[in-house]
Amino acid sequence: MSSLRDVIIIGSGPAGLTAALYTARANLKPLVVEGSEAGGQLMLTTMVENYPGYRDGIMGPELMAEMRAQSERFGADMIQGHVTAVDLCETPFVVRTEDAEFRTKTVIVATGASARLLGLPSERALMGHGVSTCATCDGYFFRGQEIAVVGGGDSAMEEAMFLTKFASKVTVVHRREALRASKIMQDKARANPRIAWMLNTEVDEIKDTDDGVVTGMVVRRVGSGARTEMALSGVFVAIGHTPNTSLFKSQLELDANGYVITHDGSKTSLPGVFACGDVQDHVYRQAVTAAGSGCMAALDAERYLEGVPEHLQT
Repeated sequence: MSSLRDVIIIGSGPAGLTAALYTARANLKPLVVEGSEAGGQLMLTTMVENYPGYRDGIMGPELMAEMRAQSERFGADMIQGHVTAVDLCETPFVVRTEDAEFRTKTVIVATGASARLLGLPSERALMGHGVSTCATCDGYFFRGQEIAVVGGGDSAMEEAMFLTKFASKVTVVHRREALRASKIMQDKARANPRIAWMLNTEVDEIKDTDDGVVTGMVVRRVGSGARTEMALSGVFVAIGHTPNTSLFKSQLELDANGYVITHDGSKTSLPGVFACGDVQDHVYRQAVTAAGSGCMAALDAERYLEGVPEHLQT
């Protein structure tokens, strides 16, 4: 059992590392448990052009390395590995990893949300090289090109419509004949002349060159099994996200989809436990908004530790 910490941050994406920076500068000596995917989803991207301060863009892994080094400069402690269990039923809170146990006065949850993928062998290998899970992040790179969006819900319709601002053609691929999207979203998408439709169709394979860049995909008609290869430059997977909240079930209040519910900034249902980033945000899901909420969580934790009255914390 280690000595009592002021704050432990679970997760090391933009939200977690920003929380680490702010709590470190407040002399709270935060401990960051990086998680099994250290650096978060930006580690799977290539060029990031919409993070403020980098006018020429920056590679996703490089941005996360800079954020990590900046928080360490001010005294944040980093440990590799992932949290296996938490006990938030009483204070001090307990955070367990595979080989250690920590006690802490506050916890900042920054475990993020994982994009659901199709499960194809080439999918992760081509992530950031033509395969993407974020139209807002990567749509600009596909100006004048033909691309596909896989999915049939509101998110897929929204991504497809956004991508028509850049792509010459967007083909929506969905495994069922009927879309899951709301009628208003379907109507908007069907009215867009740049959107084509391949319903009752599944993606069998994403094709690439020796350079590891997407060149097309193979789709299969459900029922007949007929396979077709189509040339395109990008595949956007829009079949939803899964918040990484299994650790907190029955301890924190979660919404119907498993996201941590926050109020008055980053406060959760338990005093002393705060949440930031995609683990509590299913709307924006951007690095910059995650970083902003990481700042909020750090400030909320600092005020909690100072014993600032509840009505003055908002």
